[in-house]
Amino acid sequence: QAQLVESGGGLVQAGGSLRLSCAASGRTSAIGWFRQAPGKEREFVATITRGGTATYYADSVKGRFTISRDNVKNTVYLQMSILKPEDTAVYYCAATSKFYSTDQRDYNLWGQGTQVTVSS
Repeated sequence: QAQLVESGGGLVQAGGSLRLSCAASGRTSAIGWFRQAPGKEREFVATITRGGTATYYADSVKGRFTISRDNVKNTVYLQMSILKPEDTAVYYCAATSKFYSTDQRDYNLWGQGTQVTVSS
């Protein structure tokens, strides 16, 4: 069965950087990153097309986060820089059959999440 496994979360100081990984098994798909902070709804962060030729970011992370993929390793990365306390959340990667999507309803396979905590 296909699965996604996130890793790389942890505690980092504001202004620091962290790289999350999403290791995928099964077919290559467009991948999205989402996050959910305490007391808030899950929100879109970034997405990358199956071939890695196009990316899209939420305004809140644009210019600070970079999504990329290595299709040989079947891994998608989220490089997070200039981290802010408001970036604190559980980060999830998910797969969609669409070319790309910012809507979590289009994703049908999810990882377990990895905690990112940004201290001030």
